[in-house]
Amino acid sequence: MQTKISVHSAQSLLIEMRFNGQTLSTGTAFVCPSPAGPVLLTNRHNVTGRDQNTGAALSATMGIPNEVVVMHNRKGIPGQWIPKLEPLYTGDAPRWSEHPTLGPKADFVALRLTQLVDVELLPYDPRKPGVNLALTPADPVSVIGFPFGLTAGGAFGVWATGFLASEPAVDFDNLPVQLIDCRTRPGQSGSPVIAHRNGGMIALEDGSSAAYNGPVAQFIGIYSGRVNKESDIGIVWKAAAIQQLLESLN
Repeated sequence: MQTKISVHSAQSLLIEMRFNGQTLSTGTAFVCPSPAGPVLLTNRHNVTGRDQNTGAALSATMGIPNEVVVMHNRKGIPGQWIPKLEPLYTGDAPRWSEHPTLGPKADFVALRLTQLVDVELLPYDPRKPGVNLALTPADPVSVIGFPFGLTAGGAFGVWATGFLASEPAVDFDNLPVQLIDCRTRPGQSGSPVIAHRNGGMIALEDGSSAAYNGPVAQFIGIYSGRVNKESDIGIVWKAAAIQQLLESLN
């Protein structure tokens, strides 16, 4: 019997933030195409090693990362992975790019990938997010990443499923952000967030419905943590904002 694996389980990439080879933390990332070539999307706080709001060091060692190890899919061999090390700085200058207008206010960045020998890229493209599903508050969405650095076998991502907690058309806190209600944990920062449906009759954004013989999905954005430690309400930066960053690269 042929084993079927969702491509989304492989699109989420386990990353390890390091300082000169010493592991500081783990997180999640994914690849996107850009005018400058393939880039790694993850949270800004992952690469800076600092809390977005306070600037405090996130690692108990007080270390700040200067490199990231990306657990890529191995080219031509599904179910195998290959680690690649990417420097985070050229001299003292960060190698990552931030949103063209929001800058450090946006908790997501793009890191240009340079170590791609024997790597199979499975990107998300915000320009082509998938089926335009009819999405409203209380609809299910999934955060696919690596809580506490855990994998779902090999380096496949763990699916945490919750619900949209705000209107998709409305920006939370005057930022290109929407909210989800999902039990997420450290290590899932930088995860892609998707609306996944297993086929059948599915309501679409234009008010129509369509029948699908298999799974369909829509890319929603990038997860960047909870509104506070006491809540399961999480923050998702929207796909349109990610596309703005990608379009700014050259």
